[in-house]
Amino acid sequence: MNAPQEASFNWKSQNAIACPTEFVVLGDQSNADEALSLARQGKGLLWQGDFHLARQMLVALTKRVEVRKKAHRTQTSKSLSEQFHAHRLQLTQQHQLLNRLCIQIEGDHTIALPKAPQVRDVLQHVWGHETQPLNEKAALPWRVSLKELLGWIGAYEWFKNGLPISELGPSAGKIHPHFGVFAPSRKDYLELVYKAPLPSTKEMVFDIGVGTGVLSAILLTRGMQHVVCTDLESRSLDCAKDNFQRLGLIEKCTLIQTDLFPEGLADLIVCNPPWLPGKARSPLERAVFDEGSHMLKGYLAGLKAHLKPQGEGWLIISDLAERLGLRSPSELEDCIALHGLRLIERHSVVASHPKSRITTDPFHQARANEITSLWRLGT
Repeated sequence: MNAPQEASFNWKSQNAIACPTEFVVLGDQSNADEALSLARQGKGLLWQGDFHLARQMLVALTKRVEVRKKAHRTQTSKSLSEQFHAHRLQLTQQHQLLNRLCIQIEGDHTIALPKAPQVRDVLQHVWGHETQPLNEKAALPWRVSLKELLGWIGAYEWFKNGLPISELGPSAGKIHPHFGVFAPSRKDYLELVYKAPLPSTKEMVFDIGVGTGVLSAILLTRGMQHVVCTDLESRSLDCAKDNFQRLGLIEKCTLIQTDLFPEGLADLIVCNPPWLPGKARSPLERAVFDEGSHMLKGYLAGLKAHLKPQGEGWLIISDLAERLGLRSPSELEDCIALHGLRLIERHSVVASHPKSRITTDPFHQARANEITSLWRLGT
């Protein structure tokens, strides 16, 4: 394995992956154990062989990292929350190693490797306006993590194909998640929003943290007349707008980039915040982890001031944080009471997502018993 010739390049990551300071070249004859040793030294591994063999190298490295992790796992007296944080740290370290296997994307947005896929449309979807137009040749190539690139390709397929949502009516409309926006692959909370009784007045909905727009679309399909959608992320607002246009609902929607609430009052204010308190270690984790429960607490603190007199706030959240010891059992109800809110009714369903059935997951018991609830709140 020889160091490559010095050359200028751009580093590209959507997941805050740091660029290695030094690269070595790998090819079709490279050994996975040697490659892992170099990765542990902090070196970037620039693949210059067959693309399919690059994927096989990534699989081989993944198996070696996981075996090492299992070999060093010991029984401890740590609490479940401490175990969870330790496990997250292990995963972060594992991903750092695996993301050191890189490939180069040329200035014309192609991969100059045998059997490499066409990625122009993928890059257009993921990079968007962050680079020069894809019909212009860049002065410098890019280097990217192979693991991250494969994630981009998968995300683009989700976007192209869309997810059928039965709660959108007999025609079962689709939601097309954009890259970086949490896809509504868990159907339990969608069912709750579809079945919960609507308030008596159906003029206005606020959707706090709109994401793909799936909750707004369901509520409009059910008879709500207009929705104001907010989000801090421009990607989410673009995604929601795209989905509303596809579904023929755009005339009933207003989209605003802001933190939490828009101005005015609503008959219904719905929020599905990140379910776990904790620091997101990458942009893509922001849909799952909410440091200090900022969004959850902010929603409950501002709800009363934005509800019409007979209005309702719907909080959709899982109890996984309580089951993992990341939030006390009474914290949520205490916060509801603290802000002058009352519980009208709570609708719950046992989680049925794929992770709840993975018995090898170290937190399988918590995930298998996880309950997702829609809390109907009034003033």
